[in-house]
Amino acid sequence: MSAKYYTQFILTDTEYRGGNEFCGVVELNSPMAHDTDRQDIEAILARNFDLQQSAVKLVSWSRLH
Repeated sequence: MSAKYYTQFILTDTEYRGGNEFCGVVELNSPMAHDTDRQDIEAILARNFDLQQSAVKLVSWSRLH
């Protein structure tokens, strides 16, 4: 079952210097566990942009109902 999250994050990679803040809905194949670490979420977002986890700074993340 998929799960949707509203997220806001900043990409710190030099390629995104001009427009590095993103927000919107992210849909995952399955819901995240309640105890999911912030770094796990940043890793998922980084994979989407083909970047290292260190290039993503999570600002906010909340599940949509």
